[in-house]
Amino acid sequence: MSVELRPGLIHHPGFLDEAARIRLAGEVSAILAAAPPFTPRMPRTGKPFSVRMGGAGPLCWVSDEAGYRYQPHHPVTGEPWPPIPPTALAAWDQLAPGAPPPEACLINLYGPEARMGLHQDRDEEDFDAPVLSLSLGAAALFRYGGLSRSDPTRSVRLMSGDAVVIGGPSRLAFHGIDRIYREPDLLAQDPLPSLLPPGGRCNLTLRRVTRAHAVT
Repeated sequence: MSVELRPGLIHHPGFLDEAARIRLAGEVSAILAAAPPFTPRMPRTGKPFSVRMGGAGPLCWVSDEAGYRYQPHHPVTGEPWPPIPPTALAAWDQLAPGAPPPEACLINLYGPEARMGLHQDRDEEDFDAPVLSLSLGAAALFRYGGLSRSDPTRSVRLMSGDAVVIGGPSRLAFHGIDRIYREPDLLAQDPLPSLLPPGGRCNLTLRRVTRAHAVT
């Protein structure tokens, strides 16, 4: 059963069943074999993120000393990104009906100590389409707030197979990951990519980047 955390921010617990999780994990493994994970860095300072990243689709988000941006090629290999995995596309079709197809699939790889600070997903041209998040691996504490960084925040635990839709009035809501749970009973048994540390988490976020032009 889906839960509306705030208007437009919808949590779908257990959206991916075991077969879908295994299938998606295999697809992610193939993507990371073709386009190895990299460590993004903060603009200007060059400070490395605690999360490693991979990507798929016509575009993918990168961050380095030059700033945040989407680009069509891997920042290290220079090769085009692999296609978005079919299982993730099927989830988009089901949870974002009517939205134009996603152009970017970010693959965030969390070690047990990794975090993601509060932030907005606002580097896209199109805010009409939602952002779709899919979780694999260890559980994580997802924190979300309002449209201002100073707004009060709340938290919810995301388990392997959970989906979150960030759209509508919450499309620019601040959100982040405060912790990864390492308790044995919360660690999933999905066959995650070998590059993911034991007890780690894999999160995919699908995004529409450019504005979809109406057909006339």
